[in-house]
Amino acid sequence: MNTSSTPARIPRWFRSRRRRPAGLAACLAGMVLGALTSAPAAHADAVPPAPATCPANLATKATCYTGQDGNGAYYTIAVPTRWNGSLVVHAHGGPDLGDASDPARSTEDLERWAVMVDEGYAWAGSSYRRGGYGTAMAAADTENLRRLFVTEFGKPKRTYAHGQSWGGNVAAKVAETYAGKHGPYDGVLLTNGVLAGGSRGYDYRVDLRVVYQYYCQNHPRPSEPQYPLWEGLRAGSTMTTSGLRSRLEECTGYGSAPEERTASQQRNLDDILSVTGIPERTLESHLRFATFTFRDIVHHRLGGRNPFSNMGVRYSGSHDDTALNAGVQRFSADPTARRDLSYDSDLTGRVDIPVLTMHAIDDPTAFVEHEAAYRASLQGAHRDDHLVQTFTREAEHSELSNSEYANSLSALDAWVRTGKKPTPRAISASCAAFDRTYGTGCFYDPEFRPSSYASRVESRPGGSHWPAMTAAQERRWSRIDGVGIAS
Repeated sequence: MNTSSTPARIPRWFRSRRRRPAGLAACLAGMVLGALTSAPAAHADAVPPAPATCPANLATKATCYTGQDGNGAYYTIAVPTRWNGSLVVHAHGGPDLGDASDPARSTEDLERWAVMVDEGYAWAGSSYRRGGYGTAMAAADTENLRRLFVTEFGKPKRTYAHGQSWGGNVAAKVAETYAGKHGPYDGVLLTNGVLAGGSRGYDYRVDLRVVYQYYCQNHPRPSEPQYPLWEGLRAGSTMTTSGLRSRLEECTGYGSAPEERTASQQRNLDDILSVTGIPERTLESHLRFATFTFRDIVHHRLGGRNPFSNMGVRYSGSHDDTALNAGVQRFSADPTARRDLSYDSDLTGRVDIPVLTMHAIDDPTAFVEHEAAYRASLQGAHRDDHLVQTFTREAEHSELSNSEYANSLSALDAWVRTGKKPTPRAISASCAAFDRTYGTGCFYDPEFRPSSYASRVESRPGGSHWPAMTAAQERRWSRIDGVGIAS
């Protein structure tokens, strides 16, 4: 849909006096809120953007660059041949696990989100300075890349943040931390976002972890070292994803045809799905998160402290709810751990720029009720006039229709340029024009409204009351520029 003929600007990466990206390299010393892992030192040899091969779907449409910022985060940038002068800064989902930044991740994201370059926007995506959890860290790396883009290519006409899945949490954190009324961002697009925040956004996976163990008793097995299930996995375990899959199959026959399962396996599977409300097709991925990502959060980011609780939760839907509730493992959160996870990833709703969301109604990973939680956050901050939410009759989490992505970005851009807030119905109606280009379909349901988050995930009694930060802790967070738990 882009009709601009503005040529791509030539980067200034080749000049003799290299400038380091402004911002965050000096912010990484010290400990964060009692977490036991210190922040990494700034990367000594930052790599400025150098020309790189574009993904095949952009080979004739853009000039691509890759590099590594001062904190060690790899990044990819694409500038269209017919650039409209504006920029999309992308926050990727996950989180991916690992100790280092993945140089391939941002290039893969560019290939996946090429529709935004097709629409004439420059695109920049960070792989983040390391894998593992850390929403504020990922937001800081996203903002750092925006600054780097400005240094090398000049200030865009308009700048938009985009995030999908956990990247939606990251991009929403960018909006709250770095945007402001007169900040560098003009708008935010959140698609299938995990928008309930870390302190409650993973409660359904907490429930899965304990319900699974009640029925299966193989994670851990009675013969293995025992540990509280809020750890996800004990620190020294060598379990792999394939090993976890084998245990899931052993207990439920998850990977087998229904006729090949034993009666016990089928009942275990039925009970787990009914109690947790998790779709069968994503059961394994949710269990992986409740195993490996929980371990990362607890052991690598929170120094072994527990941010999760299931006290007071009444589980229902099984063949014997009384036995389940009597036998399921229970635990309470460490208030300081819950506070730190909340400060890192929860959303206050304090946004001052247009925010447009799009969410698949049958998203099997980030349930659509996350949108109700996000709206409630903005309503609580009296900022919901900055929010438009759209919903589609799709059932995937990781990818929606390209026609809808292009349409959403256009609607957000028009809102920013004109100041006229769009309606879900108007956004739905405008999609057909983009579908003539992309042909991937328009599936909006402008009348849909999600139920409350608590209707899908039972609230934890007292879960929203954690100790306030001390003045010294607030100053520490301010000094490190918002970089999150155990960065």
